[in-house]
Formats: sequence, structure tokens, C-alpha cells
Amino acid sequence: MALKKIKQQILAFCLRRGLHYSDPDSKSKPHNWTQKHLKWLRDQASALNGEYKDALEEYLGTFDYLTDKITRLDQKIEEISQKDTYREKVKHLSCFIGVKTVTAMGVLSEVGDFSRFKSAEQFASYLGLVPGENSSGGSRNMLSLTKAGNCHVRRLLIESAQSYARGRIGAKSKELLKRQEGVEPKYVAYADKANERLRRKFYRLTEDGKIRNVAVAAVAHELSCFIWGMMTDHVA
Repeated sequence: MALKKIKQQILAFCLRRGLHYSDPDSKSKPHNWTQKHLKWLRDQASALNGEYKDALEEYLGTFDYLTDKITRLDQKIEEISQKDTYREKVKHLSCFIGVKTVTAMGVLSEVGDFSRFKSAEQFASYLGLVPGENSSGGSRNMLSLTKAGNCHVRRLLIESAQSYARGRIGAKSKELLKRQEGVEPKYVAYADKANERLRRKFYRLTEDGKIRNVAVAAVAHELSCFIWGMMTDHVA
């Protein structure tokens, strides 16, 4: 959250000063936070004077500190994930699109024993990834997500669900293929089934007119159910 905030502050600063990033070597819209973009930001700081120079340099210094800190923490998490307690579970969870080591470790450390949930829906409810309900008499009105329960894991899965908004149904990236190497075939097959189904679900919902956030939340709900199945060995 702190890194996201400082990024917003840097972009807002540039907007107020009329500094607009462009990449003459790219025919498409340039992306922020690439190495080229960061070099451009540092060049802008060098060209400014007075308090504006000091402000942008302070922002960039904070950005560097936070990115370095995150890199160190990611490396530490990677080391912990190789311990016997986590290694196999992390490998299994990493077979899902959008779930890498840091996300897998976050889910595992927060949830602990998945078998304490009797069903996938109960697990999704624990994460607040089920719709609320307002019932009176014979009427039943479904509301937005309850957002009750473990907010950290819910955020992780919402972020992972964003990955299903890209790519062709059934396609596997080189990175995903690498993460699935050495994993028992039944777990890979289970994850592949989930990946195809969730990507298809996202495209179907958006084509039917659902707004993106609603579609992502629906995918995150179903992803949580597949994760429960993976962690409780319901992969048949």
C-alpha cells in the first residue's frame, strides 16, 4: 500500500507540473514504472530547481527504499517457501494463473489448516467472497460481497483474479509452464481445469455486460473454491 501511495504521489506531482512521459521508441502508449520511465523521472528531477527538485527527489528516494525493501522481503519469503512445511503446497498453488510464491505463502500462512472448512463455499465465506443477502418474507435480494472475514487473503485472491482478464482460454505462459514443472500430473490437470474455467467465466461475464470489478470478484470467489479443493486434495 505504501508503494502504491508513493507511485500515485509521483504521478500527481508530474501532472501538476505539466510533465508528460512519452517513449519515442514505442508506437503504443508508454507504460509507467518501466526502467525507461524511471530514468525519465530521474532526468526530470535533475532538470528541476528549488523545492520542486527537492520534492521529486524525495519521492523517488522513498520509491527506491520501498522497492528495495519489497525485494528483500520477497527473497526472504522465497527462502521460507522452500522449507518442508511449505514447499509442496506452494508448488501446487503456483499451478494456478496469478498465484506465485508470495501469494501462495500469504494464503498458506493466513489460513493454516484448510480442512477446518467443511466445504469450498465455507472457505469462500470465511474470506468474504460470497454475496450478502437481504431477505424479507418471500423476497430474497442478493447484495455485494460481504467482505467479512480474512481481508488479507481476500485482497490476494482479488489481485490474482485480475490475471484471468488477460490471455487466451487454455493458453499457458512460459512462466506458468515453468511453475508447473515437477508437479504431480493430477494437480496440474486440476489447476488447468480451473484456469480454463475461470478465464472463460471472466470473458463470459464481461461480454454479458457485467462491470469488470464484479467479474473479477466472481472469479476470485471461484478461485478460492479451487484453492480449497487443491489444499484438501479434492482434485478428482
